[in-house]
Amino acid sequence: MAKSDLLRVVAAGDEIVPDPSARMPGRGAYLHPSQECWARAQRRRAILRALRLRETLRDDRLAGYLAKSYPGGEPPGDGGPGQGHGLRDVPEKAG
Repeated sequence: MAKSDLLRVVAAGDEIVPDPSARMPGRGAYLHPSQECWARAQRRRAILRALRLRETLRDDRLAGYLAKSYPGGEPPGDGGPGQGHGLRDVPEKAG
């Protein structure tokens, strides 16, 4: 999966927000942009670990972004065999 296929998220104040342009300052974490993977990352507290946070932050904007951008739950063309899903602290390098 290419870095461009993932959604960068960052902690901004007291909230975790989407950063689709990957230009916001601060530590970012990469998430497969689906509601299912977001739910899994929440259960595992993966976002908090990747962003090196100690406390839970609000995620209303991120949840709303995923619901609006991917109402069916998955981005178009994703979910096939061999495609990773979930949070990536550092994107995989090709080759």
